Amino acid sequence: MVKFKIIKPKISDIPNMRNLALKEIQNGVILDRSQDEIANTIRSYKAIKDDNGNIIAFSALYIYSMTLGEIRSLVVKEDFRRKGLASKLINSLIEDAKDLGLKEILVLTYKREVFEKLDFKEIDKEKIPNHKIWADCIKCKRFPICDEIALIKTL
Repeated sequence: MVKFKIIKPKISDIPNMRNLALKEIQNGVILDRSQDEIANTIRSYKAIKDDNGNIIAFSALYIYSMTLGEIRSLVVKEDFRRKGLASKLINSLIEDAKDLGLKEILVLTYKREVFEKLDFKEIDKEKIPNHKIWADCIKCKRFPICDEIALIKTL
């Protein structure tokens, strides 16, 4: 069994990350982020590479306030799904959030079960703490009809 290690991606990994996310972006599952947007927030990302050095999974922890963060842009390459990589990334981001002193982590997702098994609880989108900045939502293919599920985890 291959052991997958979480790494901090580099600027040079961004094209590979965008390529990996392309299908999910086209399907409206995650938001498209430009190379510059990813570069601006590269320190918030964590990734997993295969034996050839290609990124096969990544996600980011975005900070909204002194108490609230969001896990966003979670992508796992299709061939590597159901191997625990998403949970591994999420748990690593949860640890980062705790280390930073955040109180809650939010996620908007279509994959509720991935997060529920890690003790995230569904909430009504209107009750999102600190009124999550909905500016990102305007970029969504499904805007203004949001069918994502909002979940939150208290740390």
